[in-house]
Amino acid sequence: MDITYLLNSGFLVRDEKTLLVFDDYEDPAGIVDAAYDKGDFDRLYIFATHAHFDHFSTHVRAYAPKTTRYIFSSDIKHTKRVKIFPTNKITYMKRYTEWEDDAIHVWSYDSTDVGVCFRVQLPSGKRVFHAGDFNWWHWIGDTPENIDLAEKAFKRQVKRLKGMQADVAFFPVDGRLGIAQEKGALEFAARTNVKSLVAMHRVDYPMWTPSREFKVINRIPTWSPLKPGEHRTFVEGQFTED
Repeated sequence: MDITYLLNSGFLVRDEKTLLVFDDYEDPAGIVDAAYDKGDFDRLYIFATHAHFDHFSTHVRAYAPKTTRYIFSSDIKHTKRVKIFPTNKITYMKRYTEWEDDAIHVWSYDSTDVGVCFRVQLPSGKRVFHAGDFNWWHWIGDTPENIDLAEKAFKRQVKRLKGMQADVAFFPVDGRLGIAQEKGALEFAARTNVKSLVAMHRVDYPMWTPSREFKVINRIPTWSPLKPGEHRTFVEGQFTED
């Protein structure tokens, strides 16, 4: 399974002849354009976890001729931007629903922000999880009431994800949260059965280096991409560079 970083929470995942594009709001390295033009794929699925500008953009409309399916969170249905997309190619997913065709199987989960998370089973049997904006949003300096609400909301959803299996999980490790940036990732990885974790939603911040606590509790490989176009291959539970 090949993974390329686009920007923010955007990634291109290639599994044999199937391409998944997640939250492609900007692609400064032209990764999706290049893959689309090359055309060496049988299926192309484009996902958007929610309508925030840094997760959903109308430029992915250009890929409609070769797109197998646009799979969008249901909140996107109510935006003006989605009206330019071919309606016959869109599936809107509410939280805790499923969709499948003869190639992939998709599960949706709730978020602690807007929209949903997606878990996708690929033709090879591998599974990827994209959290969207699901995170433990512990903002340093916020009111005690808001901090408490954020913790409760996150832990409530993590409880529903307990034991969930995925080969690769894309999860926010947002540098704006300062010393709390990995709180959500640490708890998420500890409660689920994910084999690896990719940090996202950290534009303009240095590479995330997991803390000692994270490494002790979650003995899984991590990848914190910095530059658009960075690429890794996921093989036997490890990320390898070309």
